[in-house]
Amino acid sequence: MPPSPTAPVPRPRCPQDSSEEPAAREPRLRETPEDICFEATANAIALHSERPLLAAGDVDGDVYLYSYSCTEGENRQLWSSGHHLKSCRDVAFSQDGQKLFTVSKDKSIHILTVEEGRLETRFPKAHGSALNCVLPIDHHVFATGDDGGAVKVWDLRRGDAILEARQQEEYISAMTVDGNGKILLTASGDGTLGVYNVKRRRFDLLSEPQNGDLTSVVLLKRGRKVACGSSEGTIYLFNWDGFGAASDRFALRAESIDCMVPITDSIVCVGSLDGVIRAVNVLPNRVVGSVGQHLGEPIEQLAVGPGGTLLASSAHDQKVKFWDVSALRSLVVDDYRRKKKRGGPLRALSSKAVGSGEDFFADLRDEPEEAAAGGGDNDSDSDSD
Repeated sequence: MPPSPTAPVPRPRCPQDSSEEPAAREPRLRETPEDICFEATANAIALHSERPLLAAGDVDGDVYLYSYSCTEGENRQLWSSGHHLKSCRDVAFSQDGQKLFTVSKDKSIHILTVEEGRLETRFPKAHGSALNCVLPIDHHVFATGDDGGAVKVWDLRRGDAILEARQQEEYISAMTVDGNGKILLTASGDGTLGVYNVKRRRFDLLSEPQNGDLTSVVLLKRGRKVACGSSEGTIYLFNWDGFGAASDRFALRAESIDCMVPITDSIVCVGSLDGVIRAVNVLPNRVVGSVGQHLGEPIEQLAVGPGGTLLASSAHDQKVKFWDVSALRSLVVDDYRRKKKRGGPLRALSSKAVGSGEDFFADLRDEPEEAAAGGGDNDSDSDSD
């Protein structure tokens, strides 16, 4: 018989109506951590050498520390610091991983504790011009470079600079040091490579100026070669005992080389104005392919994680992205090069790179000697000393 007029009319049961608790979803694992978004452009990033920690400084002067994970939703901001009055230009972890060095356009150097983000040491007027880069050399010594071409080496035990020099005419864009912490190399906007002896606290020499600004400097080939990127899109190579003049050069089909980090003893990743991150083999000189991209946004900085398998990049899109570069560590590029059509698309080296296929490492496994299109015209393949 029909239901009573006062009785509730039953309605169809929907999945949402179930009184049972939904089953907990298994955490999703990703190839790389999720992007980290910032309110302002992060123009300085660094990855901890042992732990999954990312330090970033933005154009507003704020500094952040994040923990990152390949488990979806597990990226966490650990702390932030707003001590800088102007843009934070560079960040670097100390060698023991306990401290974070930051430098700013406001001419100050800050040293913070990694665990808490507490300001431990501050040099308020460290340079006469805006600071641009910082490099820890050992547990007590670090170097800084500014927009006026000045370089200082500091000793925390003395609380002051132990070496001061201004040999380059334009901004110091990047620095590196040899494995013994003795020879400091500085790249400058005047196109020169500066050489300083940290142990003897002196300036040694200056290279001939190259075309365009030198924007980056890294050591390769077990320290026997020095590679410098330029704003003209060329990589200049120097022999370790021949810093006066470049021994080789390699022009990429890129608008610029704004930053560069080594992945192996022969392969570097370079970031450019066009937003593409290229993997480049040095001697023999080849553009291997594209690791990834920030579409249409200039790359600000690159950083390599523990073991050299993870790459982080920051750009004007206010994001830090992560890229899997583990395949590059086993890649061998031979002297033999098969003739290919110039101007073709770059080979995609990760699933996140534009143009990647389902099996994006197939070409690397089958034909490791084949160079990707996009190499320059001046690509000497000799490993000359």
